[in-house]
Amino acid sequence: MGSGIRAELKVDADGTCPVTQAAASAGSPTFSVSRSTDPSGSGEITEEFMLEDAALDGAPEVDTELETVFTYGSKTVYRFSRPRGQSCPCDCIEQFDCPVVDVHTRDGLLYLVFHAADMAELQGVITSLREQYSSVDIQRLLRSRGDSADHDLVFVDRGHLTDRQREVLETAHRMGYFERPKGANAGDVADELGISPSTFAEHLSAAQSKLLDAILED
Repeated sequence: MGSGIRAELKVDADGTCPVTQAAASAGSPTFSVSRSTDPSGSGEITEEFMLEDAALDGAPEVDTELETVFTYGSKTVYRFSRPRGQSCPCDCIEQFDCPVVDVHTRDGLLYLVFHAADMAELQGVITSLREQYSSVDIQRLLRSRGDSADHDLVFVDRGHLTDRQREVLETAHRMGYFERPKGANAGDVADELGISPSTFAEHLSAAQSKLLDAILED
């Protein structure tokens, strides 16, 4: 079996995505999102999505023209076309040769699933998205190890730490505070940082809480 990483990202598309606009208009999630490229080479993308739209009076309000394709009771399939590269998170991901394999919305946010070859490629995708969108969060990572079992990966975003919290962690780690037996106690690390032991404890506790939230979040 091959190796790689399966990633699910949550992106705030900030009103630029017709799918999330439709979900917001209907007050309902969208699902069964699919995309296809014009085989003529025009670069035009056609997208379809299904919406639970029982509360809507007509089509959802979006900034592009929607075509009604099919209706299943309270569910409707809509279709629209757009140029490739028109401020779309899916296009941003696929610039890295990572096809988006699943798209859905929830609470006005876009959830995207794709496969990256390795952590470097994944980091490139996330960095590119964060340059364009205000909020990009990692929901789940799975790594294939070449066997039948998937292994959970946790992507810890160090940007959630303040500069001081990161300095406290780095200094404590460098001085052996987390080793057993300890290479330095709290007072030693606090002296090195030029702060009181109680302030060191506060920064350390806050930083550890953020890291544990990322590691243990379901």
